Amino acid sequence: MPSKSSARLAALTVAAACSAATTLVLVSPAHAAAVRIHDVQGTTRTSPYAGQKVTDVAGIVTGVRTYGSSKGFWIQDPNPDDDPATSEGVFVFTSSTPKVAVGDSVTVSGTVSEFVPGGTASGNQSVTEITKPTVTVLSSGNAVPAATVIDARSVPAAYAPAGDPAANNSVNGLPLRPSTYALDHYESLEGMNVQVADTRVVTATDPYTELWVTVKPRENASRRGGTVYGSYDAQNSGRLQIQSLGATADFPVANVGDVLEGTTAGPLDYNQFGGYTLVANQLGTLRSAGLERESTEKQKNGELAVATYNVENLDPSDATFEAHASAIVNNLKSPDIVSLEEIQDNNGAIDDGTVAADVTVNKLIDAIVAAGGPRYDWRSIDPANDTDGGEPGGNIRQVFLFNPERVSFTDRAGGDATTAVGVQRLRGKAALTVSPGRIDPADTAWKSSRKPLVGEFVFRGRTVIVIANHFNSKGGDQGLTAQYQPPVRSSETQRHQQATLVNAFVKDVLDTQKNADVIALGDINDFEFSGTAQILEGDGELWSAIKSLPKSERYTYDYQGNQQVLDQILVSPSIRRGCDFEYDSVHINSEFHDQISDHDPQVLRFHP
Repeated sequence: MPSKSSARLAALTVAAACSAATTLVLVSPAHAAAVRIHDVQGTTRTSPYAGQKVTDVAGIVTGVRTYGSSKGFWIQDPNPDDDPATSEGVFVFTSSTPKVAVGDSVTVSGTVSEFVPGGTASGNQSVTEITKPTVTVLSSGNAVPAATVIDARSVPAAYAPAGDPAANNSVNGLPLRPSTYALDHYESLEGMNVQVADTRVVTATDPYTELWVTVKPRENASRRGGTVYGSYDAQNSGRLQIQSLGATADFPVANVGDVLEGTTAGPLDYNQFGGYTLVANQLGTLRSAGLERESTEKQKNGELAVATYNVENLDPSDATFEAHASAIVNNLKSPDIVSLEEIQDNNGAIDDGTVAADVTVNKLIDAIVAAGGPRYDWRSIDPANDTDGGEPGGNIRQVFLFNPERVSFTDRAGGDATTAVGVQRLRGKAALTVSPGRIDPADTAWKSSRKPLVGEFVFRGRTVIVIANHFNSKGGDQGLTAQYQPPVRSSETQRHQQATLVNAFVKDVLDTQKNADVIALGDINDFEFSGTAQILEGDGELWSAIKSLPKSERYTYDYQGNQQVLDQILVSPSIRRGCDFEYDSVHINSEFHDQISDHDPQVLRFHP
């Protein structure tokens, strides 16, 4: 994955650039007489009045947003109809700071629009809004309509209906069934005043002043308080994003497992960064669960410890070197081999042709020594400039760190950015033709993506071949709350191609030496149950060792309330059948608001 911050900034840039194209224009009559809010909302996801002017839509102001590019306010009809599919609330987009207050009784005239956060190309659902409004305040200080409770009983277990095949699998035109599907339930409350109570945090507070809670505390709970994502077919329907209409400084700074005690209430919105969002004008009180960062066990003398760690665009200007070093020494216990992902070149995102990363790597190695760890040696291959994706100019790559007091690296000259590594037989054993080397770097599967780095190591006389990977990110995939159901995962096409090449390389190794010890690890950017993982595993050439953990412990990343696997260590049959390996997903980042990377490192210990 790209970092959350870079992904958010990119999305904001796209939204700004496409702001003129984010409203669905539907052909409708030019004008409509006075209507109620539930008439505007209708019984599907799009308004029957979209594109029409409406007059004197009445309601009580329930929330006012005075910041950002979506300034406006929410109104709700205090006299609802008896149809659970029709929302009684709607957002009024003013574009400038609204001149109303919570509790005002108002009438609004304007044009009904369907605004698509992120633009129509995102595949997101739309938000029904009244735009270009004329607002009349009738009275002030009125009681706000009581908040509708969202809890484990009210939210259905089924997540979303299948989309209409005649509409490219869009759910927009389908009648809402709020008692059957979670997304329909949330949509039926769009714009209304809602509340949750005593909810557990399942994604920590991020730099954008938002967090995620679950209203279903028992739903796929991890042992540390999160919610585990374990299947495309069983979404976690209790997840809900929380933002605030109040001051940023007053927003709770929470980690996974903390609880927002009492009531959190406000209008229910929809945005491009997670879908349905409770925008609170009342926040519960944060109760800390005291979550602590994990540490793994130190490897024994006869054990080889191999780790993977995405250090999130590390370059010499960053202030996180000491923290990363401490994590490697104190939390990972100085593994013998560490595959690092997202090591940037010596001047980071400055795009001047620099590709070398020796300054970056040596700064980390020095910090590890200062933290009490070994002086690691390292191997890598500089990519060709601006060819491997990631932050423009950063030239991210994988790097092997290894402890020369415990393991040696077998160097074979000839590996570079464009030369493909091969497999040969030496003294009856599988060996690399170049070491370090890259797998099929010219193949189109690696276009604008990181090429796998392969190295040959020796531990106590036993050769271990390690493949460091950083597959294509999930950028461009439709979100779980998209209007298209099931969402399209377009990015996995390239990951499937990449997995095919890595599996084929491992098969070449095993065809040369059946009992070879091979490890393929890194930021796979896909789940352990995904098609990508299945292709990597092939017919048993590899096996994702995170599956040795209980399902409640299988996660390396926390995104939109779902704890999920992106980082994996896959092992060849000789390692798996030995039955003496230990696997640990070391949770030091993903669950915390003060993370130094958005990924948790993984460690495998085994006897070669």
